[in-house]
Amino acid sequence: MSTRKPFVGGNWKMNTDLNGAAELAAGVASAVGSDSGVEVACYVPFPYLVSAGQKLGSNVRLGAQDVWTQDNGAFTGEVSTDMLKDCGVTTVLTGHSERRHVIGESDELVGEKTRRALIAGLQAVLCIGETIEQREAGETDAVNERQIRAGLDGVSAEDLKNVVLAYEPVWAIGTGKTATPEDAQDAHKKIRALIGSMYDESAAGAIRIIYGGSMKPGNAPELMAMDDIDGGLIGGASLKADDFGAIIEAATSRV
Repeated sequence: MSTRKPFVGGNWKMNTDLNGAAELAAGVASAVGSDSGVEVACYVPFPYLVSAGQKLGSNVRLGAQDVWTQDNGAFTGEVSTDMLKDCGVTTVLTGHSERRHVIGESDELVGEKTRRALIAGLQAVLCIGETIEQREAGETDAVNERQIRAGLDGVSAEDLKNVVLAYEPVWAIGTGKTATPEDAQDAHKKIRALIGSMYDESAAGAIRIIYGGSMKPGNAPELMAMDDIDGGLIGGASLKADDFGAIIEAATSRV
């Protein structure tokens, strides 16, 4: 059994409203309860960070869905690490597929954001993964390697301890499709080997690699049973406290 602490993050995306965010946060806090041995985070829309954070309690990390690369200045619409920390944020997503493929962020920009988060003392959850076209062209491993190398460019072995990698095959996000546990495990195993070649075997063994492609209560136990799947980055299922709680429960099998 792995000694890596499982990580389950709920990405609320552009969902909820002020009251709904507070209610969902309270529901998640209740579902998590006391320390289960699983690290849990909720990635909340910017306007609701403070109100949701007040309800999440001490056993759930407050997370942001994005961050900008500079401390302050003329960057209309962007949010800095200092602003996030003022709101109680301790963890941030970088390179989510929607930021890459809908908003148009480059691999290099994702790397800048990852470094900025780490410099500020925030945990960075670096998201990587291939589109359906890339998968069908046999480019999964090459895409993952390119995104990881750019995303971790300039990240030291010491800073890597504050990074979680989220493998999210783009074709399986919000589509109802999910990689088979075996396919997901194969990708995670190769990602871990890549980290070993970039850093060392100790770093490869320690880093948590979570799955982010339509994980739900029904398929979470199978996915979590794989040796190199250390948790999940959850989208739709994180908007229901009971479903999110069931996924967290599945992750306790790795404790």
